[in-house]
Amino acid sequence: MPIYMTDRRRVLAGIAGLGCATVLPMPAAAMTQAQARTLIDRVMADVQSIVNSGASDARVYSRFEGLFDQYGDVPIIARSALGPPARSASASQMRAFTSAFSSYMARKYGRQFRRFAGASAAVNDAHPLQSFWEVETTMTMRGEAPFEVRWHVSDRSGSNRFFNIIIEGVNVLAAERQEIGTMLERRGGNLERMIQDLQNAG
Repeated sequence: MPIYMTDRRRVLAGIAGLGCATVLPMPAAAMTQAQARTLIDRVMADVQSIVNSGASDARVYSRFEGLFDQYGDVPIIARSALGPPARSASASQMRAFTSAFSSYMARKYGRQFRRFAGASAAVNDAHPLQSFWEVETTMTMRGEAPFEVRWHVSDRSGSNRFFNIIIEGVNVLAAERQEIGTMLERRGGNLERMIQDLQNAG
């Protein structure tokens, strides 16, 4: 059964630019609590800068894709979004899918990012969870009650990056993985066709 999210959750999902839930980073003991908090502080500050910039839609999409690439563990996210088919995909197919997926997510959610104009965000705490850090934040959008967003971050890729978010108990990575799986199924499992369609979708 598809997972449906409110508009608010869909907007936040785009920040992460994420896919699925089951791939966890390897232990990242070198990352500290302060570094985990700082990463998410920067992500949220950059989001605010983009949505309050008054830039065109095309420019907003481009800047958000750059944000995903800078702060998100995009290869892990994309592989997770694709799920089991990633195991049989070639290296060139995964590179193409990762690029198409990143652009797709920026376009898909960029149209809703405007709703963040004037919103406020706060980092409340960070604690170790399994082999990564979970950073707890509170978001407040105009005219709405504050709500909780939890970010999962690690340094598996060699630098501090996020790889999932949990919005009011909804695992965004899992929801996006389901959606990508449905899209691939509709194309008869043809990954090349999926990649081509993602390049023009959103």
